[in-house]
Amino acid sequence: MFSPEGPTVRELAVQALSCVQHGYDLLAPKFDRTPFRTPDAVLDAVGSVLERTGPYGDGLDLCCGTGAGAGVLARVCRSTVTGVDFSAGMLAVARQRHGRAGDARATDARGAEVRVTDVRDAGGRDPDARTPDARPPAARPLGAPGAGTRNDRGPGPRVAWVRADARALPFRAAFDLVVSFGALGHFLPAELPALFGQVRAVLRPGGVFALPVFAPPPPRSRAFWALLGFDAVMRVRNAVWRPPFVMYYRAFRFGDVLRELERAGLRTELHALPGFGRRADGSPRARLIVARRLP
Repeated sequence: MFSPEGPTVRELAVQALSCVQHGYDLLAPKFDRTPFRTPDAVLDAVGSVLERTGPYGDGLDLCCGTGAGAGVLARVCRSTVTGVDFSAGMLAVARQRHGRAGDARATDARGAEVRVTDVRDAGGRDPDARTPDARPPAARPLGAPGAGTRNDRGPGPRVAWVRADARALPFRAAFDLVVSFGALGHFLPAELPALFGQVRAVLRPGGVFALPVFAPPPPRSRAFWALLGFDAVMRVRNAVWRPPFVMYYRAFRFGDVLRELERAGLRTELHALPGFGRRADGSPRARLIVARRLP
């Protein structure tokens, strides 16, 4: 389905009848061949905005999946890039896709080489363990053992993969930038305050949480009814089947997200994402919420 290399209808049905974590473990090997992966156009647009608001030191990709956002962070973060997800299968693909510790030719989205490590290499722990003291790996000076690979942009950031639940992140205030791509639909509205509280807790004062959002399609469009129908099917599925699989496309209103970010102690500003055009009323079709942690 979606492409010859993508999951079959049967594989998607088995995933949909699983819990979220196990479902993504099953889908992980073929996830990047589905429409569920964040499109490169979105990643590039977010990277362009963050290049203007950065640079940053340490970056975190929240609910990183197979690591599509790592290339964005590698463009704007000088020291470390950490991906966190609770699916061991998705993290395994992320590590395979971006290389293992010591690989010299792992690259970001623009082809710049980045040094890749994982939690085991950085702190001697299993990269899939839920360790309460997990920390992003410390950056090392160029020329030191394990330092980033040199290219025409200088040494790249070190990259780590951590298995953890976004609602209970195993970090302190260790990051200057947190990004998340397409993950909000896996949380219920009542979970937003705790989720954004976790984001604030792992940001250093003045750090930024960047979240791309899209305007809903117009009611007369096929996309509107497709998303509405998908959410309706998932709600029926969760009403009659356990464990639940939380995945909705129309779970939150834009204003609700902004309000909960502000309540969590994050000051928000909006940036239009280039390349996605404008709606009939002149508003952007795609925006990047830049939410900065207050002191």
